Amino acid sequence: MSEPTIASVFADLRGRGRAALIPYLTAGFPDLRASEAALRAADEIADILEVGVPFSDPLADGPTIQRSTFQALQQGMTLEGTLDLIARCRLGRPVVVFSYLNPILRYGLERFLRDAGDLGVAGLLLTDLPAGSD
Repeated sequence: MSEPTIASVFADLRGRGRAALIPYLTAGFPDLRASEAALRAADEIADILEVGVPFSDPLADGPTIQRSTFQALQQGMTLEGTLDLIARCRLGRPVVVFSYLNPILRYGLERFLRDAGDLGVAGLLLTDLPAGSD
């Protein structure tokens, strides 16, 4: 059986007249063990999972995500750690990585796209990518 795609999830939900449950979880918050447990638990009930990459300057985020990001960074969570976390959890739902552009550029854009693709990441939200960027 193939992994569900974002499009197939929405098509299925639309056919059932149901809205999507898409929780956001900051990778590494409140700590790595709890974050892993939370992702696995969310995978049991969610339709799509949004996993946030902690970033040192989360200006587009509200205070709750800023606090969770700060705590995850204090414990050493990185983009690479976020991808490792996703890999360890072996999630069955489509995963959307939520990040700022800078961590991905530091990691290497092509490397990130390859590694995320190898993990089956279904989507990417970049909050600070200017509209119309290629």
